[in-house]
Amino acid sequence: MRRLLVATALSAALLLGACGREVEHDAGATREAAPVRTVPAERVDVDAVVRAVGILAPRDEVRLSFKVGGIVENVNVEAGDRVRAGQVLAALKGTEVNAAVTQAAEAVEKGRRDLDRARQLRADEVATLEQVEDLTTAYNVALSNLQAARFNARFATIVAPSDGVVLQRLALADELVAGGQPVLLFGATGEGWVVRTALADRDAVRVDLGDTARVSFDAFPGRDFDGRVTRVGSAADPQTGTFEIEVEVEPAGARFVRGLVAKVELAIRSGGQSTQTVVPLTAIVEANGPAGVVYVLDPGEGVARRREITVGPIVGERVVVVAGLEPGEQVVTDGAVWLSDGHAVRVVADAR
Repeated sequence: MRRLLVATALSAALLLGACGREVEHDAGATREAAPVRTVPAERVDVDAVVRAVGILAPRDEVRLSFKVGGIVENVNVEAGDRVRAGQVLAALKGTEVNAAVTQAAEAVEKGRRDLDRARQLRADEVATLEQVEDLTTAYNVALSNLQAARFNARFATIVAPSDGVVLQRLALADELVAGGQPVLLFGATGEGWVVRTALADRDAVRVDLGDTARVSFDAFPGRDFDGRVTRVGSAADPQTGTFEIEVEVEPAGARFVRGLVAKVELAIRSGGQSTQTVVPLTAIVEANGPAGVVYVLDPGEGVARRREITVGPIVGERVVVVAGLEPGEQVVTDGAVWLSDGHAVRVVADAR
C-alpha cells in the first residue's frame, strides 16, 4: 500500500511539473543551456510513520433483534436517525405474545387453586403427601412459564440500548421475522468512533497499542484529527493476509458518520527517528513503484545527469531516497521534466 501511495503522489508531482509549459521543443533544434533551479539532497531526521487508508465507524455496532419471532408491528426509525437511550425503535404485533402471557397467568392461577385444595384435603387426611408435592411442583413450573412469557413479551419491543445512530434498517412493518433475526444495525456513538484499517505484516509488527495517529478525511478538507491505536490484530485475515488495526478518533466537534474514508498516519513509537536522505517531490521526473529518476547537476561539465534512485515514504512535500543519491548532491527541481541525460543547464536563483 505504501508503494502505491508513493507512486500516486509522485505521478501527481510529475503532472504538476509539466503543466503550464508553453514551450515546444523541435527535436532537430540545437539545444541551449536550459534554465533550472536546484536544491541539495539533505539528510534529516524522519519520524517512523506508517500510512494507511481505513473506514470510520462507531466503536460498538450492535445487531438489534426480537427475542421471539412474529409479525413486525412497526419500525419507528430510518437509517441515519440519531436516537436516545431507551427510545422505542421497533415492536412486534402483540396478539400472540400477549396471549402467551395470559395463558401462562391462567395456568398459574389454576395451579394455585389446585395446590390450596390439596393442602386442605391433606389437612383432612384425604389427600396424600405425594399429591401435595406434585401439585406444588406444577404450581412452581407454571410460575416459571409465566416469568418466561413476560420476559419474551418485554423483548418483543426493541429499545435503544444507549445514545447512538441507526446504521441500517433490516426489516419492515408486517414482515415475519424469526427470533434473533437482526432488525436494526445500531451504532453506540457514546462509546466513541474508530477507524478500522489493514496493514501488511511488516508494518503491523511495528504498531503498538497507544501509538498516536493523525487522521484526515476528504469530508473535512484541511483538517486533521487526533487518534490513538486501541487494537492490533493478532492474526492475519485468511483472504488478504493483512492485520486489522483499530484507531480511536476524537471528533472534536465534527459530525462523524459511518463509512467516511480516512487517511491514517501512525507515528511508530518503537521506531523513533531515523536519519534519511530526502529530496523535494518536484525533483522526481519518473516513478514506478519504488523506482524513480532525478536529474543531478554535474558542476564540472555544466550538465544534468539522469540518475536512477530508489524512493521510500513521502514526508510532507519531500520523499525519502533509499538508494542512488548522496547527501549534498544538487538535484534539479524546476525545469527537470524537460531535460535529458547530458543536457546543458544554467542554474538560476529564486526571484525573491
